[in-house]
Amino acid sequence: MLMASHFTSSSQVWFLFLAIALGVKLSECANITIINYCKETVWPGITPKNNFSGDGFELKQGQSAVFTAPTGWSGRIWGRTGCDFDKNNNGTCQTGRCGTGLKCNEPGQPPASIAEFTLGETDFYDVSLVDGFNLPIVVKPVNGKGNCSSAGCDSDLRPNCPSELALKLNNKTIACRSACNVFDTDEYCCRGAYSSPVSCLPTNYSRIFKTACPVAYSFAFDDPTSVITCSSTDYVVSFCSSRVKLRTIDLCGKSPGLAHSGNLLHRTILFGVKSACAHLDYFTSTKFG
Repeated sequence: MLMASHFTSSSQVWFLFLAIALGVKLSECANITIINYCKETVWPGITPKNNFSGDGFELKQGQSAVFTAPTGWSGRIWGRTGCDFDKNNNGTCQTGRCGTGLKCNEPGQPPASIAEFTLGETDFYDVSLVDGFNLPIVVKPVNGKGNCSSAGCDSDLRPNCPSELALKLNNKTIACRSACNVFDTDEYCCRGAYSSPVSCLPTNYSRIFKTACPVAYSFAFDDPTSVITCSSTDYVVSFCSSRVKLRTIDLCGKSPGLAHSGNLLHRTILFGVKSACAHLDYFTSTKFG
């Protein structure tokens, strides 16, 4: 179910800013704002953990959207690139495709940089490069309680991707594949005799990913340094956020720890769950050089 929510008075917007600045959680749901700072259009894919009937949409450069995750939601968010959809929203993508439509109906295909969430009384979240890398992606909690540090990878691995892992189109590297995806061996895929944390250890390839992206999963048993917890929080998932400086603004400004600019792409995705969640509709769309 898709919904659009617009605040029509300045007092309502000021209430949201004030509540967030004071650390007030506005609902039992988690509002996940997805922002595209890349120079290219990105088509985010969203799938819940228990099935692959999710959602997908287009975000042009500088656009953002709000996904309202119901209580207890677990799932994945990632960016698709190089997509071409017709007027009926049928088509395909160069990386991260999840079926043949704009909305996902299959698992996201590697290589893709993936933000993973398990939401509850305590949230668990991480960014995984286990299936490869196609875009810089960072998860940032908003005024949560607990560890609540950022997770993800702000670096672009594509220019320095080992040639044997590079996925190329017209001689341009469009993604960096995982060693498991390329070589399909038990050692690289952490299976068979290598299916435990004791036997599945970092490889030369996973170390390349980990060096570039120290707070992202680089292989299947990378949990101790890559899974982060937080509670009573909303989230920002940003693509290519190193291209802009996320500003921290006090109560006299707009919103602490968040970027703010022009026209918001209002979008709330609820996966058929009725909700009274408040929507953080102050994220915006602008152009970045």
